[in-house]
Amino acid sequence: MKTIALVAALLCGWAGSVLAQVPEHCDLPGYLLFSDSELRRVAGAVRDHKRLDIAVLGTASSLLAGAEGASSAYPARLQAALARRLPGVVVNVVSLAKSRQTTADMTRELKKLLAEMKPALVLWQTGTFDAIRGVDPVQFRETLEDGVADLQAGGADVVLINMQYSPRTESMIHIGAYADSMRAVARERDVPLFDRLSLMRYWNDVGAFNFYAAGRDRALAVKVHDCLGRALAALIVDAAKLEEASGQAGQ
Repeated sequence: MKTIALVAALLCGWAGSVLAQVPEHCDLPGYLLFSDSELRRVAGAVRDHKRLDIAVLGTASSLLAGAEGASSAYPARLQAALARRLPGVVVNVVSLAKSRQTTADMTRELKKLLAEMKPALVLWQTGTFDAIRGVDPVQFRETLEDGVADLQAGGADVVLINMQYSPRTESMIHIGAYADSMRAVARERDVPLFDRLSLMRYWNDVGAFNFYAAGRDRALAVKVHDCLGRALAALIVDAAKLEEASGQAGQ
């Protein structure tokens, strides 16, 4: 249990480890964002109702602590980015993220989510805590696939969001099998995968953010979440084939 707590604490605090100078505009390479999967229900909601309701399922890495944490975390930044891109459309992003949830824990809330919120899109960030807890990768994949199928049958589009990149914990937990399972489920269920793992590794490699450094820096943690929100907005706009209101992805 002490090991689980230590890894969870490190993963929650990764964003404060960023010491490199952060660019004013997020670098969002298209090959890490876009796929052939389409978000047809999102397109219909925007076209027919001028409203887009999005639910975010996730764990601690979808959250930021503090009084202004909710407004700075990537779900809120996604809402702001989509509102800029989609003038005249009411965008409502609701974060249902909770710490220390496995994929199985989250699937128990899916029927309630669909009945109460009726979202056009569910963003499902998962995998990290399953890896920390050592959930069987085959069981993880089956649970995730069943959950995606239930969401689709309930009338929602789905985007899967994989783990964050954390070089400080790579030797402590092994996420490869879980990341591979998420790619397989995305392919089999024809849903986009937001490859947060590769995107954050790219930012680290090009020097935008240094996830190896020690310490905590809330201002830069907020910047990372803002970049993740913009990246998700770019993926959604592309997959739903929506007209962009302004500029290029990442602006």
